Amino acid sequence: MTKIKPSVDSLSAVAAGGLALPGSETPSFRIVATTLIIASLGGGLFAIAGAPLAWMLGAMFVTTGVAMAGLVQLGVYAWLRTTMIAVLGVMLGSAFTLALLYQMPGWWPDVLVLAGFIAVVTGIGFAVFRYGAGYDATTAYFSATPGGLSEMAIMGHELGADIRTISLIHATRILMVVATIPVYFRVVEGLEIPALPRDVGSLIDIPLYEALMLSGCAILGVPLGRISRIPAGALIGPMVLSASVHLAGFSSAKPPAEIVAAAQVVVGASIGCRFAGLTLNDARRIISAGMVSGILMVLAAALAAYVFADLLGRPVEVLVLSFAPGGLAEMALISLILAIDTAFVSAMHVLRIAMVVIGAPLVFKLTKSGPHEG
Repeated sequence: MTKIKPSVDSLSAVAAGGLALPGSETPSFRIVATTLIIASLGGGLFAIAGAPLAWMLGAMFVTTGVAMAGLVQLGVYAWLRTTMIAVLGVMLGSAFTLALLYQMPGWWPDVLVLAGFIAVVTGIGFAVFRYGAGYDATTAYFSATPGGLSEMAIMGHELGADIRTISLIHATRILMVVATIPVYFRVVEGLEIPALPRDVGSLIDIPLYEALMLSGCAILGVPLGRISRIPAGALIGPMVLSASVHLAGFSSAKPPAEIVAAAQVVVGASIGCRFAGLTLNDARRIISAGMVSGILMVLAAALAAYVFADLLGRPVEVLVLSFAPGGLAEMALISLILAIDTAFVSAMHVLRIAMVVIGAPLVFKLTKSGPHEG
């Protein structure tokens, strides 16, 4: 069977995983259906094997393997991933309470540590990409900044960086962080990681009026997030509306198991599809550099968590999840599955992306040509 291999020019769209990057294309229904079947089978196999975060990791690993083998075309509709992210935002909003709101002003030490962590891992990543991989300073800089994949790729592209390299490195970073964090928690922290949250309900248990209300949060939240132009608006908009509904006491619904599993499959498949048709030979240097960077970021997150746990008064596992720079949706989903301070972890990742999206171009412009060409 002939391998399906995209052209080099399509690399940015492939790595974007359906996000709005230049050159992205909408896959056909057959391709999407095939992808979701493969991803679901992967999730099911991992669940049977008792793997942590089985539905997301199974979908991610199997889809990545099939995608890189290039035997079939794979893809996920951008709107489908956006829908699942919006649903995830609604789920995350349910974790916000009045007690949590009162605690937020006291989070400033956590935010300061997070800002310092971002600066350190960006510097480490820049050194890896600039001096280890030999990329130009602009490409190395925007590859190293742990912000949103699409935001960093587009910003870098507008400033003359290689969008293909940036997008694939960030895709690899997310893959590595999402793959290693569950293993870290099981092996190092000794935590039992279920395939689904232990305290979940079912779609049939949610009252109709609550289902309609939460659906409205998702439907209205996405355009609200986009209009406000906040980073990750498709998740944050529904999350804010859902938090408002739950804080007001209009809903107390728990995340339905069926939706959590479906969200894992779609998010996992979206990660795997970013590597469609690529092999290690096609992009060995880029993927290798992204893997090294991703592993270093996870190690840095674990180290920072242990160093600052007592100072900040938070459990190590909460800080590891808060610092590990995977994708916002992916890390929020992991915290939801583990039931580890979901609202705090989600808020820290929202702040991380906001800091990077706002700060990265400012730092670049303040240094005129970006980091020193050295």
